[in-house]
Amino acid sequence: MKQFEHHDALSIEEAVALLSDYEGKAKIIAGGTDLLGALRDEVFLEYPEALINIKTIDGLDYIRSDEKGLAIGAMAGLADIVKSPVVKKEYQMLAEAAYSVATPQIRNMATIGGNLAQDVRCWFYRYPRRIGGPMVCLRKGGKFCSALAGDNRYHSIFGAAALSDISLDLGKVRKGCFAVGPSDIAVALIAMDASIVTTKRSLPAELFFKATALSSTVLDSDELVKEIEIPKLPMGAVQRYDKFTLRKPIDFAVVSVASMLTLNNGVCEDARIVLGAVAPEPVRARKAEQVMKGRIVDEDVALEAAEHALAGSSPLRMNEYKVEIAKVLVKHAIWG
Repeated sequence: MKQFEHHDALSIEEAVALLSDYEGKAKIIAGGTDLLGALRDEVFLEYPEALINIKTIDGLDYIRSDEKGLAIGAMAGLADIVKSPVVKKEYQMLAEAAYSVATPQIRNMATIGGNLAQDVRCWFYRYPRRIGGPMVCLRKGGKFCSALAGDNRYHSIFGAAALSDISLDLGKVRKGCFAVGPSDIAVALIAMDASIVTTKRSLPAELFFKATALSSTVLDSDELVKEIEIPKLPMGAVQRYDKFTLRKPIDFAVVSVASMLTLNNGVCEDARIVLGAVAPEPVRARKAEQVMKGRIVDEDVALEAAEHALAGSSPLRMNEYKVEIAKVLVKHAIWG
């Protein structure tokens, strides 16, 4: 690692002030499960001048429940979320999503705020400098996403122009990063209509994720997550979270799905279905939700909803298989 300054913030206000002082050249460190590896491999376009440690801020690791819903501090550990009695009983989709993250050792260190704000895992972006210098992808000052012409088997299947071979004129395809959002927690939170409270604002979780060439969230350089708020879920809401990985215990999702259905005598009154690892941001499957409303939920409805959920996909050369996996997970989330 290169040299950097290290600050132990004692309050949120101090952390924000330090971020502002460094004008975008500092990084927040909480559990460090993502950041330390990125620093070691010199992933970032510019190495940070400082790390601002927020583990030293008291009172940010709470999990509180009341008649309005659930409030979780940004420093709450994933392991604590998994073990929380109220989460397991009333918000089990969140517990399942947290349990699906990595290994017990990682979950013991990782925080919910860090999981939401983590950087993408694209192997072009993460290519270690020590092996031969950085790959100049869009996130590192390049003109286009390296995945367009490279190995894109784990990249976005939404919003991309169909690519039949690498000889295509890259200037004619969508400009943007095709790395997928890596957060398991994000998918569950959006399905539960959660809000994310930062030091500047409160916004629906669905609007927190907005991929650009340099970021995966809407956070400003002097802004950090303070709290996650989940409203009280409808009585009897059916919650499911599932993801497909190659090495079940440790991998990031190839595809993930979270669903929350409100049923009345088998009839779907409301549905929220969210796909993860299929686009730069989690994808709300609104067409699938609309197909289900007012209908008795059965296997045929689940299959129809799955088709609608992936109707807008346009996979790259090597990742069309993700479409079929996503359909299976959506169907399973609805019908089992």
